[in-house]
Amino acid sequence: MKNNLKGWLYLLPALLFLSVFMIYPLIDVLIYSIEENYNFASQSYSGIGFYNYSYVLHDQFFIQALKNTFIIVIITVPVSTALALLISILLSSIRPLKELFQTIYFLPYVTNTLAVGLVFMILFKKTAYTDGMINLLINFFGGSSIDFIDGPYAAKMFVMCFYTIWVVLPFKILILTSAIASVNPDYYKAAKVDGTSSFRIFYKITLPMISPMIFYLIITGFIGAFKAYSDEVALFGTNLNAAGMNTIVGYVYDMLYGDNGGYPSYAAAAALILFAIVFTITSINLMLSNKKVGI
Repeated sequence: MKNNLKGWLYLLPALLFLSVFMIYPLIDVLIYSIEENYNFASQSYSGIGFYNYSYVLHDQFFIQALKNTFIIVIITVPVSTALALLISILLSSIRPLKELFQTIYFLPYVTNTLAVGLVFMILFKKTAYTDGMINLLINFFGGSSIDFIDGPYAAKMFVMCFYTIWVVLPFKILILTSAIASVNPDYYKAAKVDGTSSFRIFYKITLPMISPMIFYLIITGFIGAFKAYSDEVALFGTNLNAAGMNTIVGYVYDMLYGDNGGYPSYAAAAALILFAIVFTITSINLMLSNKKVGI
């Protein structure tokens, strides 16, 4: 009993912190989301119900934001994880200048997101003076210029996904490189004695040993991609609805602080819908990881 009391005392600061900064805001958002016709100025509402959820789910801007967010998640998470795994394996097999290459790959992660976004915008954006470096390369190989920033939806989404993969890749490479380095080399020695091929060594030894880190990156990747917003602002500006590139987090921000904002109830409903989506996908990933992880 005494040990249990000590344990709860040790946990008390963390529990207080979580209660104040996580549990209370979540409850507050839940209350906002069911208050219908909430008036921010007078702090009044007409009733309790699910009208705010209905409004959000039928709002074309939210549907577009939901579509954009899911496309970003579905494309960037698996592609970035696969590329990070491939690059990590190649880096682990390089002996000379290994640390230098690891540092180069990690540099985008410590660079300001908006700064990287501005560089990408310059590379892809067409102006009165130039079509951008990417279009110059396309023209060099015989293709026609594409307006990646203000043009077709597919072109803008390509830039968005490419940029997102570029930003998240360094962190994933760092984690996977460390995971590969932590694998016991005796496993590799035993496999080589038996004449096992390199692919079979990777599939039977390396991949199962680093699978916990892979699932960790997939889960955090899903969560991070669903919270995308600043990347889109860096590329397409603050009026993401006009560009057709808004995300769910951007929709929540617009409902709170945008030009047509001031609707905390709608923002709260959208935020809880996002929470439900992320919670469901994270739970599924955790269940799958518990079955798949390990040798």
